[in-house]
Amino acid sequence: MDNLKDKKILIVDDEPEIRVMIERFLRKEGYFRIYLAENCASALAICRTDKPDIAILDVMLPDGDGFGLLSAIRTFSEMPVLMLSARGEDEDRLLGLGLGADDYLVKPFLPRELLLRLQAILKRTFASAAPERLPAFCLGDIEIDLESAAVRRNQEELPLTAKERTLLLKLYENEGRIVTSDAICQAVWGDDSFSYENTLMVHIRRIREKIEADPSRPRHLLTVRGLGYKLHVKEAP
Repeated sequence: MDNLKDKKILIVDDEPEIRVMIERFLRKEGYFRIYLAENCASALAICRTDKPDIAILDVMLPDGDGFGLLSAIRTFSEMPVLMLSARGEDEDRLLGLGLGADDYLVKPFLPRELLLRLQAILKRTFASAAPERLPAFCLGDIEIDLESAAVRRNQEELPLTAKERTLLLKLYENEGRIVTSDAICQAVWGDDSFSYENTLMVHIRRIREKIEADPSRPRHLLTVRGLGYKLHVKEAP
């Protein structure tokens, strides 16, 4: 965990007391490379110049919202993101996760819970990769390189998020076999995987948009109704 404490953390919230509370708590826990922003404009400037390793984004901001900010960040960065919101509706949570957020925490929250979620994301993103090179494989004329977290199709390169890469690796390791939804959630979200099945469907849809010629009629990443998913490297008939 010590090397993970060297990661640069961006905190974006328009409420000064919340920014200070989170910053003080993280510094107390040994995280010192912390950047603060009170709106979308300053957050984007920090993302472009200082390149944080992870961001904590509030949804409600004075010059926009966290969803728009996340979409803007995703045009040039795949850094992990933990979203904060005073609203706990499933629609908001799924919107954030569908845009590529790694987790979603509802206010008010315990600082300890934020820390645990932050540490879990850092572990999954920066500490869990196997030392050997991750595989690359082709689905028809589409190349998937898990080492560089990229999909290459039609002379275009599409980045994979950390969760998309972990999900695809789990399916590739079991190529041609059914992987249950529970097993995929465990691989992607670890021990905190309970109730993530709807979120898994969001990630499956986003992956299909990158690797399938027709995402609505997939030929490689297949749903096995009531069980889970399986990956066919060769096209399914």
